[in-house]
Amino acid sequence: GLNRNLGAMPLVGGNRASLDGHYDESLAAMTAAIAAAKKYVHVEFYILTLDKTTAPFFEAMEAAVARGVVVRVLLDHIASVRTPDYKATIKRLTAMGAKWHLMLPVQPFKGKYQRPDLRNHRKLLIVDGRVAFMGSQNVIDRSYNKKSNIRRGLKWKELIVRLEGPIVAGLNAIFITDWYSETDELLRRETEPITDEDVRNANDPEELDAQVVPSGPGFAGENNLRLFLALLYYAQERIVITSPYFVPDEAMLTAITTATQRGIAVDLFVSEIGDQALVYHAQRSYYEALLRAGVRIWMYKAPYILHAKHFTIDDDVAVIGSSNMDMRSFLLNMEVSLMVRGRSFVEQMREVEDGYRRDSRELTLDEWMKQPLRSTVLDNLARLTSALQ
Repeated sequence: GLNRNLGAMPLVGGNRASLDGHYDESLAAMTAAIAAAKKYVHVEFYILTLDKTTAPFFEAMEAAVARGVVVRVLLDHIASVRTPDYKATIKRLTAMGAKWHLMLPVQPFKGKYQRPDLRNHRKLLIVDGRVAFMGSQNVIDRSYNKKSNIRRGLKWKELIVRLEGPIVAGLNAIFITDWYSETDELLRRETEPITDEDVRNANDPEELDAQVVPSGPGFAGENNLRLFLALLYYAQERIVITSPYFVPDEAMLTAITTATQRGIAVDLFVSEIGDQALVYHAQRSYYEALLRAGVRIWMYKAPYILHAKHFTIDDDVAVIGSSNMDMRSFLLNMEVSLMVRGRSFVEQMREVEDGYRRDSRELTLDEWMKQPLRSTVLDNLARLTSALQ
């Protein structure tokens, strides 16, 4: 009920979900879905870039337009304009005949201006109201095409979920809302009615209950934070959190340390190395308190940046989406999270977590306390400014 009150999205049954943590394979799966589109393709990504890796994705969009499919594209202005291939991307979208718009544009000379610190951080693909993808992955090469990343050999590690069933309509509703906020055009024809098949599937024990939780400055309560807190307090046995930018507020830190005091096993997966210096150091400032509370911290080995964002509670509930566990995601970014209830899905998530554990090393309190003082000072300074980043 909490989520429903916060985000006005119901918990719906009759869904099927599969996870994909292989970067190129998940891009290929999204490309294949676009290639099969008959009516419309809705693409909404924080970063969408045309490069060698994403070329097939753009070719699939182009072919869809050519066969009469409506392709609508939303991309975050500030995030995308910072990528090296931004101009080529926009040119290609225009040339193929896709209907595209920038999200939260900061273009004062064009009369478009809003707070420059707000971002639309959602990652969504919906095809024909039949299949949807969402998670942490942007449409860009896994090096993010940055010279410094390429020099360091950095590669992003993501997690995407492919969905079928009534939940697809919920994700499409978010796209339709975001499209309306940027264009004033209401897409009435693309809202999918619930079919008899959906009703039949809802009674199938193999099917999953799922709920879409949108969040952002437009919502009165911090939906994602409240959902995360409610689930942390609901846990009975174990909590496993994967968050690349883990800068919790006091309420979340209390919920996590209270969980360990209640005898619940808590694992946190983070990256061994960081791509954003200030956030990386702010995150590190919490490690001592977490380790002392009994949280096991697993550091995913370089040169990978573990960018996936998800957590599991006991054997019952999993949450996956675009939302980090930091102030920016709770207050400034528009995010989308998906809560899934169902043992079979949690088992899939456990396999992903076990894979991370094999590719991680555990951080001990002893090792942490040996770090040099200057590092501690830097971590604490970054923590003080974390809300401003």
